[in-house]
Amino acid sequence: MSAAPLPAAAPLLVETAVAAAVTPLAMRDALGRYATGVTIVTCLDAELGRVGLSFSSFNALSLTPPLVLWSLRRESSLLAAFQRTAHFAVNVLAANQLALSRRFATRREDKFDEGVWRPGASGAPLLDGSVAIFECETATRQEAGDHVLFIGRVLALAHGPAAMPPLVYQKGHYHGLGEQL
Repeated sequence: MSAAPLPAAAPLLVETAVAAAVTPLAMRDALGRYATGVTIVTCLDAELGRVGLSFSSFNALSLTPPLVLWSLRRESSLLAAFQRTAHFAVNVLAANQLALSRRFATRREDKFDEGVWRPGASGAPLLDGSVAIFECETATRQEAGDHVLFIGRVLALAHGPAAMPPLVYQKGHYHGLGEQL
C-alpha cells in the first residue's frame, strides 16, 4: 500500500523579501499576521511610582525554571523605570479589558485611575479580572536591535477560569478569540 501524496504547498501571495530588502515596514507588516495576546506590563518604580504599558510582545520562555520574556523599545520614556526595578508583573488582558489596553497604550499619567488594581508581592500593580497574571523578578536584560529584552523568573502566578476569553491583537487591530477548532 502506498502513502497518499502530500498536498501541494499553498503559493505565497506576497513575494518573500530578501534579507537586504527587509525594511521596518515590511517586518511590521509580516509580523502583524501573527496574532498575539495583549498584556499590561507593570512595575513599581522608586521615582515614578506605578508604571505600566500595553504590550503584545510577551512570550513564554521556559517551564523549568519558569521564565517569561517581553521587550520594550529603547526609545520608550518608561524604559529607565523598568531598568531600575528588580520586579515586574505581566497582566494578560481579557476581551472585556479593551479600553484598559488602549488607555495603557497612551502617555497619559492617570492610567491606573481605571480598573481594579492591587499591589503584588513586589509592589508591581496587578489587575483584577485579568486572564492570567505573572509576578516576576527580572533575571536578565539584554539589548537587541531597537529593543531591550526583559527575561523574568516567575515567582507567582494566577489565572482566571478557562472559559474567560482573552484579548487578541493582529494586523493592527484588537480581536476576540474565535471559535475553538
